Amino acid sequence: MEIKNFEIKEFLNLLNINKENIMIRSKFLEDFYKKGFPTKKNEDWKFIDLNKSISSKIPNLKFFNKLINKEVGQINFVEDIPIDLKNKNFVISKNGFIVEINFNQENQDEFEIIRTSDEVKVNPNDTLNLLNQALYLDYIKLTVKKNYIFKKPIVFVNLSSSNIESTNINQRFDIVMEKNSSLSLLDLNLNQSINNFINVNNNFTLKEGSVLKNYKLDISNNKNLYYSKTNIDLFKNSIAENFVLSSGSELAKNEIECNLKEDYSSAFVNGIIDINDIKQHEIRSKINHLSENTKSYQLIKCALKDNAKAVYQGKIFVDSIAQKTDGYQLSKAILLNEGTEFNGKPELEIYADDVKCSHGSSSGNLDENKIFYLMTRGLNKNEAKKILLDGFFLEVIEKITDEEIKNIVKDFSKIK
Repeated sequence: MEIKNFEIKEFLNLLNINKENIMIRSKFLEDFYKKGFPTKKNEDWKFIDLNKSISSKIPNLKFFNKLINKEVGQINFVEDIPIDLKNKNFVISKNGFIVEINFNQENQDEFEIIRTSDEVKVNPNDTLNLLNQALYLDYIKLTVKKNYIFKKPIVFVNLSSSNIESTNINQRFDIVMEKNSSLSLLDLNLNQSINNFINVNNNFTLKEGSVLKNYKLDISNNKNLYYSKTNIDLFKNSIAENFVLSSGSELAKNEIECNLKEDYSSAFVNGIIDINDIKQHEIRSKINHLSENTKSYQLIKCALKDNAKAVYQGKIFVDSIAQKTDGYQLSKAILLNEGTEFNGKPELEIYADDVKCSHGSSSGNLDENKIFYLMTRGLNKNEAKKILLDGFFLEVIEKITDEEIKNIVKDFSKIK
């Protein structure tokens, strides 16, 4: 696992970045090499060994691929998207490059788009963040100005070419919500390429009274390894609503960390893992209550078939000054046959005494009595199971507060 010197030169020429940025990125890359991909020795990766998965599935992983640049701008990307973008705002990314931005539904002076990344703090122990900072291909930062409410959701579409194989693609997308602003974001992973490692990093800042509704859908069946890390800083009276539908990639991990920094901020993380075959998917959430009167809610549901494996790691941290915290966390899994595996790791770490926090995790099979009852009403066994699974997932989907996106999610998940 190395990048040869000539590949580094080609990579940097492709990005056309200055010497200072080259030095910063080189340092991040050097730090990544020292530690490598995370293994089970890392507590956050104890259930899915990414290093082992990459070594076995992508033994010749490339950190630079000449084909990536050649593909950009050659086709009409909008026609490839399985939803109608005519009356929506959208950003389209192809092979890690932003190829189209269209916010024509909005007042153009009420937001700002920056394509050059700010200097960011990187956790030296977070090797995937180091890799992302070193080798991200493109960048977009959206700032929504004070008191502005986006009229339509933003659909962020991630595509990759079918001939891109065994390649690491790094992507970054950040949002700043100014005071009392509001935005819905639908992040669609529609990658069709094979045996790539896709590494996505997002940093969102929610200032006083702002609302961000952040929905991530990994729905396109593919053979890639996909990782997404979202960090959200919340200030007074701000709200972050997060939803994950995880089903497409062969291996996927979505991490969401919410830092409730000021009073009356709230974070919600709801998710669905619906997988079969030999897929391995994980959702990991961490809610840090760092101020008084903050609230969080987490609900994750999984349905597993064949030899699929799902993981949910959820943690509620309450600082000593975070009195009157209200935190809730629950995960449930349905195992549809004996070859499946679900691992739940709920955690509470509480240093305040005036709090209301609870967590729980359960797994089991579909209720045979309910299946029998539905079959007595004229349904076959598969139809009965589908109705029960739809009802199982519907509780999570109904927590989506953006009605337009809720209907899109129902459409993709075939739940009515």
